[in-house]
Order: sequence, then structure tokens, then C-alpha cells
Amino acid sequence: MPQQLSLLELIANASFLVQLVMALLALASVASWVMIFQRWMVLNRVRRQMDDFEDEFWSGVDLRELYTQLDEEPDNLTGSETVFLAGFREFLRLSEQSGADPDAVMQGVQRAMRVALNHEEESLERHLAFLATVGSTSPYVGLFGTVWGIMNSFRSLANMSQATLASVAPGISEALIATAMGLFAAIPAVIGFNRFSARAEVLMKRYETFAEELTSVLYRAAHKT
Repeated sequence: MPQQLSLLELIANASFLVQLVMALLALASVASWVMIFQRWMVLNRVRRQMDDFEDEFWSGVDLRELYTQLDEEPDNLTGSETVFLAGFREFLRLSEQSGADPDAVMQGVQRAMRVALNHEEESLERHLAFLATVGSTSPYVGLFGTVWGIMNSFRSLANMSQATLASVAPGISEALIATAMGLFAAIPAVIGFNRFSARAEVLMKRYETFAEELTSVLYRAAHKT
């Protein structure tokens, strides 16, 4: 009974190009998993910080005190905190000018918060493009390796006087590993991209809702002065 080849032996016996394809897919898979875990931790942290900040914001705390507290540690802020800091800083700067028009003040506040929202959106969607690229291209890269490996297997048949399944099966098996590795790299990347894109969209809607609520609060404050 012939001895079955192990997975490592099949990879080791594959052609150089197929091995190169496998190595690229393995690197893409590792990078995808690193980014998946990184995004998972970041988005969880952002959601927790948003919940804590909004609870504090709506607890009746003095907004100037909250602004002073956040302004002392700007490097550790995310999400709603950044939007609040940008909007309230612009509100203070414009409202303290002599003869400031309340509507002009609010327009400046909205512009500042819009810029902050754009930065936060970029932060939430960081690395998602890489996951989308890996998810969409890995199966085709793996298929390329498979096609090349099968071509080599059939080309080797020209040098054989009698072709049998046992003579071509190892080469075909080596080639098919590339397709399997392509799917192994693509499936988690696609799942991660879809999941994190949805979560980023939910967080952005919460940011925008908070920005609108803050605008209402500052609008009332601007028209009282």
C-alpha cells in the first residue's frame, strides 16, 4: 500500500511559483488576523468610551469643566469626546469675540465638528480596505497557483510512457492546496470586513447623533448670551 503524502510534503514538493503563491497567501492570512484582532479591540474600546462619555455628558456636568478635563489629555480621546472637544473649543473661541453673531458661532461649531467626524470616520475604517482586498483577491491568487500547478502536472505527463492517476495525483494535490489557502485567507477577511464595516457605521451614526445634540445645546447657549 503506497504511503500517503503529508500536507507539509505536498507543499515542499510543489513548484517554486506555487510555493511563492502559498507564502503570499500565508502572509496575507496572518496580516488579516492581526488586523481583525486589532480592529475588534479598538472598536470595543471606542464603544465603551462612548458609553461612558455620553453618560457623563448627560449627567448634568458643567460643560466648561468637562471641556477643561478633556483638553488636558487630548491624546487619549476618541469618538464623541473628540467631537465635543472640537465643537466646544470653537464655540468658546467664537463666542468670546466682541459682537459675535450666534448664527455665525454655530456655523463655526458645525464646521469644526464636521472635520472631527471625518477624522473619526477615517480612524474607524482603518485597515478595512486591506481586509476587503484580501477577501476579494485571495481566492484568485490561490486559483492562479492551482492552475499553474496543474499545468505542470499535465506537462510532466509528456515525459511518461504510461500515465496513471498515481503519477499525477501528487502534483494536482499540491496545486489544490493553493486554492484551499486562498479560501482560508479570504473567508475570515470577508467576515471581518463586513462585521467591522457594520460596527463602524453604527458608531458613526452615534457620533453624528451626538454632534446634532451638542449643536442643540450650544445653540441655546449661544442665543442666551
